[in-house]
Amino acid sequence: MPDVLLIGFAPDTIPGFPPGAVAAQLEEGSRRFADLGMAEEQCLIGYGDPDAAATVVEHLKRKPYDAVVVGGGIRKPAEVLELFQTVVNLVHRHQPQAVIAFNSGPTDSADWALKALEQQRA
Repeated sequence: MPDVLLIGFAPDTIPGFPPGAVAAQLEEGSRRFADLGMAEEQCLIGYGDPDAAATVVEHLKRKPYDAVVVGGGIRKPAEVLELFQTVVNLVHRHQPQAVIAFNSGPTDSADWALKALEQQRA
């Protein structure tokens, strides 16, 4: 059973998005991980949190992961580009054995993690 860490924003901190809808999508995404036989853990950071990098490192140091998914919210808005770069480099430093995957939204994280794991085996 592959272990996957999902890094994204906490639903109640994302400006302009209804927290309940985002939380429901995260739950749907978690069910997809279970359906695919993968163990998922979430590292949800606050949007604009100055301690976000420390939170990510704390999660990355917990155990080895087979894959780390960096959520679309961390990649897409230009105003968080520096955070995206930081997160990718932290994953590379603290989980060098893990594949890095990117999703298009909270509901397809498992599918992208699976694709990245398959690419690693190819």
